[in-house]
Amino acid sequence: MALPLLGGCRADGSIGLRMLRRSLTVIALVAFGAAAGLALHLATAEGDTMFAGKRPDYLGVKDGRLASCRKRLNCVSSRADPADTQRYVAPIAFTGGAAEAIAAARRAVESMPRATVVRQDGNYLYAEFRSKLFGFVDDVEFTCDEKAGVLHVRSASRLGRRDYGVNRKRVEALRARIGRK
Repeated sequence: MALPLLGGCRADGSIGLRMLRRSLTVIALVAFGAAAGLALHLATAEGDTMFAGKRPDYLGVKDGRLASCRKRLNCVSSRADPADTQRYVAPIAFTGGAAEAIAAARRAVESMPRATVVRQDGNYLYAEFRSKLFGFVDDVEFTCDEKAGVLHVRSASRLGRRDYGVNRKRVEALRARIGRK
């Protein structure tokens, strides 16, 4: 015996197929609206987004070295162990003095999209790169080893566990631009 529908609910308290469809439609519309609102916020946001993360306090040159990547998989560094193929990237060779090398690195950074030079002190350069869609921030540092004729580089994502090769690709793009001078 079929139970009569009362306002979308059956007399026994269960919902009918029509009410279930309406409920799922409302849930889908709310989720779509939230996603559209987030996308609009990110597209129009000036400055930091909720995905920018906090600027690390351990950046810079300490004891002549940039910070290590530790066990992070979203970081590459020329100071990592060369046997560590996930984190090691070769330093960038240069000819000339430290001032020329840092100036070339600065020009390379400034020629790339969504990059901002944050600090330049002597033979140290620090820049931030933002991803296009969500505004994730990656920190990129250079320091010059004039005796060895190389720029040491470190590029790390602030948030997340992996970067899917983004930091390595960025360092290689910077290497190509610095090499062109």
